[in-house]
Amino acid sequence: MNQLQNETSSHPADRLTALGNEEDFDVVIFGAGINGAGLFRDLCAQGLRCLIIDKGDFGSGTSAAPSRLIHGGLKYLETGEFGLVAQSTLERNLLLKNAPHYVTPLPTLIPIFSWFNGITAALRTLFGSTSAPRSRGAVLIKIGLALYDFYGSRDRVMPRHSLVGRSRALKEMPVLTKSIVAAGTYYDAKISHPERLVLELIEDGLATSETSVAANYTTMTSASGGLLTFQTQKGGTFSVRPKLVVNGAGPWIDHVNAALGAPSKMIGGTKGSHILLQNDELVRSLAGRMVYFEADDGRICLVFDYLGRALVGSTDTKADNPDTVRCEQDEVDYLLASVSALMPGVKVDRAQIVYAYSGIRPLPASDASIAGLISRDHSAPVTEPDQTRPFAIMSLIGGKWTTFRGFAEEVADTVLKRLERNRSVSTRSMPIGGGRNFPADAGQRLQWLTETSAASGLDLQRVDTLLSRYGTRASEVARHEGAWSGTERLPDSQDYSLAEIDYIVRNEFVEHLADVVMRRTTLAVTGSLTISDLQAIAAIAARARGWNSERTEKEIDETAVQLKGKNLMRI
Repeated sequence: MNQLQNETSSHPADRLTALGNEEDFDVVIFGAGINGAGLFRDLCAQGLRCLIIDKGDFGSGTSAAPSRLIHGGLKYLETGEFGLVAQSTLERNLLLKNAPHYVTPLPTLIPIFSWFNGITAALRTLFGSTSAPRSRGAVLIKIGLALYDFYGSRDRVMPRHSLVGRSRALKEMPVLTKSIVAAGTYYDAKISHPERLVLELIEDGLATSETSVAANYTTMTSASGGLLTFQTQKGGTFSVRPKLVVNGAGPWIDHVNAALGAPSKMIGGTKGSHILLQNDELVRSLAGRMVYFEADDGRICLVFDYLGRALVGSTDTKADNPDTVRCEQDEVDYLLASVSALMPGVKVDRAQIVYAYSGIRPLPASDASIAGLISRDHSAPVTEPDQTRPFAIMSLIGGKWTTFRGFAEEVADTVLKRLERNRSVSTRSMPIGGGRNFPADAGQRLQWLTETSAASGLDLQRVDTLLSRYGTRASEVARHEGAWSGTERLPDSQDYSLAEIDYIVRNEFVEHLADVVMRRTTLAVTGSLTISDLQAIAAIAARARGWNSERTEKEIDETAVQLKGKNLMRI
């Protein structure tokens, strides 16, 4: 064990333990998912003192269960949500620039099964019908893609759409069903590490506001007379007085409002489940593309290459209990059957599943009969102060991953106005985390790799892996790894080093083993994690966090049970 392993590194949570009694904060944010984290960064950048808390880990709720897409919302054109499409395509383009380490272009193919179907149904939906179009034909899709290009023209960074006939489409992707008549291709984007992006937003906020605080695994125990009291998982308590509260708890929003003394019924969520398949033939056939297709029941599904696995999603059914949500067997059957019908030339089955996940979308309460027609737009209704509660509560309703920055900007402007403060900086062109100074081309990348390799002592290939994983923050990980005695890797997931895991545990708000394997790394979601890996990671965490043998065994057992049960892993 070398000097690095013996050090007592300063942990970001130290700000929490340094809090005095009944300290004042400008804003307290409940929920450290993507919306809460985005708002935290924006408000911190304006010089406000903010506290963000989450009852679990940062980004561990709905934000950990997306389709891993950064997209403009092509299907929202059908429901006439043109403003949402305009904002979504802009925010997609901005994320490609501000988070290039995690957000990358994704060519997307739409199989088309008729020429003229769906036009009448689409018009009905556009004017308020509660039935979704079925069998969207080439004419309708062509119109939609042209509109999509138009709305995506601001800060454009990707090509426009194209449409080809059956023979060319089958030549480019022979595994597709022969019943197609054409195929359209357009560009959206994917995100490789969504949970890490949430963490980076919080870290960026802390970096710009030295008096702001972030706390995971923290719950509110009382709210009285303007004083909010919290308890950390370790048993410590602290109290704060906010000038304003923002409820960004996603599907838990109504629960938080009730605890704050402002009962509400704002959320009527829907459930989305996904599976990841280890199917090399399918991944090769996709050739870097996503296939965005209509299942037999008219619902939209997708499949694309996510870090070497085929990600298949997503279901869309009404659900309201985020604490028990999981991917059920009937959803697995539905997703597998949908891919099999679309690509009969590739065998897909349950044995190929390496991971599954599910989440509740925090959509507004709605009486829509079809979950897919509930608006994905966002709003931030305000519950004004009353005699027992001196602060207002803003609730973040709806929204989606892609639009978090724009949503945060809107809410931040409202917060600033209510606090009689002025915006000092825009987040529109503000890089996120490891996207700051990210190499723009192959030449710059080689230069960055060469310099970091020389500074850390690691070879170019290893530094390149770290750059893809952490963006330019890889320089810190590389220095840590370079100072580590030895080059040991995890027993089975050999592309992760023990030093890398040690850096994560010491510097990234890790409180549990699951934080490392499910959110700080992609070990679980790609299905590469083994029980031997889990034990090795636990040993590193135990040294860094001071766990005894009983705590270490408990962490291993609880993480393994969760991965086997909720995530369908064979670990």
